Amino acid sequence: MINQYIHQYGKRLYGLCLSLCANSFEADDLYQETWLKVVKNIAQYDASKEFEPWLTKICVNTYRNTLRRIARSPLLHFASSEEKDALLQSVPAPERKDYAPLYAAIRNLPEKLRLAVILFYFRDMDTHGAAQVLGIPEGTVKSRLNKARKILKEVLSNETDLLF
Repeated sequence: MINQYIHQYGKRLYGLCLSLCANSFEADDLYQETWLKVVKNIAQYDASKEFEPWLTKICVNTYRNTLRRIARSPLLHFASSEEKDALLQSVPAPERKDYAPLYAAIRNLPEKLRLAVILFYFRDMDTHGAAQVLGIPEGTVKSRLNKARKILKEVLSNETDLLF
């Protein structure tokens, strides 16, 4: 049964992992960890509901847990936020040629806004589905998307070669 889900949803899940993570190695780890949690918790899945939102929620929560674990790590305590920002900016991330400024701007959004943008625009979820995955009201998703669009518009206002 799990093999059928992996075959049906594996590529889309991996695309989400790549969108969330800074590099393909982290995406690979997130992808594998997500499927391990699915296998472990498949008995809790309600078959009367769609599988993909449940799978996406597991992936996003796994990603958030990883971020929390990293934030608590004694290895990553910085003297200042500038030092932390400099390190984060130095981490290479895969960029696509045509939309590199857009992807960079999305990566720099606050996590709450970035997750809403990724789920809505890159995972083609509606606001209701994104709200279920994030565990927040639908109005909050709409508000976060609106705020993210305003920030992205301002950041990208000087980019004239992007086609939307």
